[in-house]
Amino acid sequence: MESSIYKTYYESPAGLIEILASEQGVTSLLFVKKRSGRTKNNDHTLACSNQIHEYFNKDRNEFSVPLDLQGTDFQKRVWKELLNIPFGKTISYMQMAVNLGDKKCIRAAGTANGRNPVCIIVPCHRVIGSNGTLVGYGGGLDKKKFLLEHEGMLIQKELFV
Repeated sequence: MESSIYKTYYESPAGLIEILASEQGVTSLLFVKKRSGRTKNNDHTLACSNQIHEYFNKDRNEFSVPLDLQGTDFQKRVWKELLNIPFGKTISYMQMAVNLGDKKCIRAAGTANGRNPVCIIVPCHRVIGSNGTLVGYGGGLDKKKFLLEHEGMLIQKELFV
């Protein structure tokens, strides 16, 4: 039996966001350039859209929508670690690797971070370079900067002051 995929869009101040969900939870939340295909909502797409709206209105800094993340065991470990980064805080890629138990996995952790299918909720934008610079973000560095500023973070070298 094939499971249904549900889709909706949210026009955020940072750009258009596509939200995909299964019956189990949100599977994808990504910045896109344009809408494609038909939308079809379920409880998860509607709840996610509402929570993202509250986030951008500064009424929410934690999310409670169920997630249905698909990836390797290592990717899922990295994404789970990202969920531990509090709103308005950042960590470096090196710190993320250390938190995962092996600083040698920094490249693999960075790659898994870049493959995060659920931006904002799984806050990959909160991972920055060790020197405080903005590096790597699937949605574009302009979006990463916007999200960090939205969360009250100062950008570039001021991050570690």
